[in-house]
Amino acid sequence: MTMADAPITQDVLTIPRKLPDGPTNLVGLTRTQLHEVLVAHGTPEKQAKMRVGQIWQWIYQWGVRDFDVMTNLSKTYRAELAESFVIEVPEVVSKQVSTDGTRKYLVRIAGGHEVEVVYIPEEDRGTLCVSSQVGCTLTCSFCHTGTQKLVRNLTAGEIVGQVMVARDDLDEWPIPGAPKDETRLLSNIVLMGMGEPLYNFENVRDAMKICMDEEGIQLSRRRITLSTSGVVPEIERTANEIGCQLAVSFHATRDEVRDRLVPINKRWNIEALLAALKAYPKGRNSERITFEYVMLDGVNDTDADAHRLVELLDGIPAKVNLIPFNEWPGAPYKRSSNNRIRAFANIIYQAGYASPIRTPRGEDILAACGQLKSATERARKSRKEIAAEAGLP
Repeated sequence: MTMADAPITQDVLTIPRKLPDGPTNLVGLTRTQLHEVLVAHGTPEKQAKMRVGQIWQWIYQWGVRDFDVMTNLSKTYRAELAESFVIEVPEVVSKQVSTDGTRKYLVRIAGGHEVEVVYIPEEDRGTLCVSSQVGCTLTCSFCHTGTQKLVRNLTAGEIVGQVMVARDDLDEWPIPGAPKDETRLLSNIVLMGMGEPLYNFENVRDAMKICMDEEGIQLSRRRITLSTSGVVPEIERTANEIGCQLAVSFHATRDEVRDRLVPINKRWNIEALLAALKAYPKGRNSERITFEYVMLDGVNDTDADAHRLVELLDGIPAKVNLIPFNEWPGAPYKRSSNNRIRAFANIIYQAGYASPIRTPRGEDILAACGQLKSATERARKSRKEIAAEAGLP
């Protein structure tokens, strides 16, 4: 069996929501699942739909974690809920704040594992970079997370829980009954943290549905961007079942280079990936696909690379985010010069594509793109080991 024929689903444990003798965590349950567990624990079927709506709003609209606060439920029912259920989010182990205002949270999840979450404030938005796995299986050679072994998928509750943790820290839960405030400190979500979201599709989908729910966290689907390294068979599902914006970690214009930078390319090469993107149901001019392109000195940053990229983009509503390489201890690459990045960007722009150069954020706390790696996995490989894995001399 070839790599292309191999199954997509990874044999990666996702910790169950309920421990053997413990209560069920309601965070991350879909509306249907919440209905089922309430009925299973004694809520009359005729009342269950209403109870789902009430509890849902308390958890996701108001950020409440204590059943006693849910005052539109009877005291008896609140006590019954507290006996069988909990409302828990990941534990914040540490928070670092960059000189540019970027916040990096190290959060602990079930099993004692840790993942990193990053909040990036900007003038017109606040973006939360969310993780979908503990570690990563893709081993992209320029990415710090790729030097960490994959441990497991995150549950839907652990994914949406990262959003709730950030809203806690930003003190952004509205007060019941207060005038509605449309200002959002956390206005955007990008699934660009630790892990490949499309290798954990169902949990990512369910978590993002909660974030988009009109009676929940209430973020527009256009405010959510999922970044994939190119899990081709799941790209169409992303449009149909989540409906969010799509970004692709592209980074090279020739297969021999992308095989080294993004090893998943050996399974689904550039031609296969571009075919899927051209057929992407939401690939319209109003919802362009973002091509992420990290600028690596002497590797993928020539004028020829830029012209090839323009040719590859033909037929795809696209924009190109150029990312100056964010170095990390032991990294086998160097950042392209500012002049080289600007020349590359100009070629893309002259061809009619937006080509913004991303401003590195949170570099002083290792919070920038490609730098995430949990503290418990912080032991560094030697520069020689990393270079060998990247195929460098």
